[in-house]
Amino acid sequence: MAKMFDLLIKGGTLIDSSRGIRGTYDLAVTGAYIAQIASAIPVGEAKRVINATGYTVTPGLIDLHTHVYDGFTRLGVDPDLVGVYAGVTTLADAGTSGSHTFSGFPKYVLPNAQTEIFVFLNIGRTGLATSPEITDAKDIDLDSTIKVASENVPVVKGIKARMVSPALDNMGMEMPRMALKAARDTGGKFMVHIGQRGATYDPAYVSELLPLLAAGDIVTHIYCVGHGGVLDQNGELLPQAKEAYERGVWMDVGFGQGHFGFETAKRIMDQGIIPHSISSDITTPGRVRTVHSLVEMMTRFLALGFSLGEVVTMATTNPAKALGEEHRLGSLAIGRQADISVLYIKDGSWTVYDTEGGSLLAKRAVLPVLTIKRGQVFQPEWGPRPWGWEPDPSVPPGL
Repeated sequence: MAKMFDLLIKGGTLIDSSRGIRGTYDLAVTGAYIAQIASAIPVGEAKRVINATGYTVTPGLIDLHTHVYDGFTRLGVDPDLVGVYAGVTTLADAGTSGSHTFSGFPKYVLPNAQTEIFVFLNIGRTGLATSPEITDAKDIDLDSTIKVASENVPVVKGIKARMVSPALDNMGMEMPRMALKAARDTGGKFMVHIGQRGATYDPAYVSELLPLLAAGDIVTHIYCVGHGGVLDQNGELLPQAKEAYERGVWMDVGFGQGHFGFETAKRIMDQGIIPHSISSDITTPGRVRTVHSLVEMMTRFLALGFSLGEVVTMATTNPAKALGEEHRLGSLAIGRQADISVLYIKDGSWTVYDTEGGSLLAKRAVLPVLTIKRGQVFQPEWGPRPWGWEPDPSVPPGL
């Protein structure tokens, strides 16, 4: 008797750098797991067939830096809106909650989300429920942070700190050192936000910070513009940044509302730092203003000159590794969790923007078609713009 799969995705172009796959294949799913990948699987062997001809099929997209503490802060966006209904299967919330505010995640957010969510706990005890979250040492409860992080493995993946004022003005390197201690004591990773526009603190703090980071720690906003980034005042890459990169510190994009410039990105890439992961740093206000989806982030990197295979790797395989979930996520392998993104790579002409007003012409756009999470199929919603998922139309020369 022939096998009966629950789902068959037929005729798509599979791209999976973790296994060196790029070609036209059929992919079958049974329950929550990938059951078979072959050049031709008969349609009669599946209860449901999805024709993916002309589409690209990838491991489920993973956004390593988001703010999805929905209902608890003004930044928190509905995780499914930017997750399974936007082509993305997995999200990491980067510091929206602290040890005193985290409990709403397991009680209210995680049980109501179809998208899988991991958390980096803010070293500030209130997280981003207050702004700024850290003024001085009284805003950090180290014992509570270690306790909450330890008791909520594997949801909590590590500790997040932001290298911004007034925390650095008032505490100096004591603040990131406390965050590092919490990460090390709990066996988690340290994610650090660098860069602040209009900052008054000494940019040498970043030079002092980077040597403290170990392989697997994460620097986010690697292409930030302004003070506190990885470029010196002459536009040269800090030697500590290159050393951190070479010893295995993860470099993440974290686009956000003010953390990415195309020219800065080009300058840093020309000096040898290519991001490991593309992430959105998406928030409710950011989704309206600057960053609309992870797929549009992928479009921006196609416009910067990266290949589709490279962009897919930075949105699937690499963030899975950064989260320590590569045994389960980020790969289209038989027996793995059936997290799959079906994408349309559309040719055309669009304008994509950085957070500083700079623009690039995009000739290809990444659009979500279907999201499969643990074998369940989700249809993307309309998209963040009146016309859907496509970026802004390009303006013809002379107009």
